[in-house]
Amino acid sequence: MQNIINWFEIPATDFNRAVKFYSTILSIEIQGSEFMGTMMGFFPTDGTNVSGAIVKGENYTPANGGVLAYLNGGENLSSILEKVEDASGNIIAPKTQISDEMGYFAMFVDSEGNTMALHSMQ
Repeated sequence: MQNIINWFEIPATDFNRAVKFYSTILSIEIQGSEFMGTMMGFFPTDGTNVSGAIVKGENYTPANGGVLAYLNGGENLSSILEKVEDASGNIIAPKTQISDEMGYFAMFVDSEGNTMALHSMQ
C-alpha cells in the first residue's frame, strides 16, 4: 500500500465559488463536470499521486469538524496561505513548525466552511 488515502472529496455549497477558491490558492486549473447528478471539480493528477475533487450534490455538506485533510503546501506553504483570505477563506492556525524533521503546517476554513490544512517542509 503506497498511501493510506487514495481519494478525497471537498464538499461545496456553491460549486463555482469553491472551484475559484482552490484554483486561486493552489494556482491550479480545476476541471469540472457532472457525474451521476453530482458536480465534481477534479484536482490535477498524473495518475500516480493521491488526488480528489470539489463536490456539490446530495449528501455532501461542508463541515468545520471531523476528518481533517492536509493538502500539499509545496516548497513553502506560505505562498498558498498568503492567498487564503483574499480568496474568501479564513486562516485559523498560522504557519507553525512541527519540528525540523516534520516541517510546517497551517489550517484554514475554505470558502464553503470546510476546515482544511496545509503541510510543507519549509
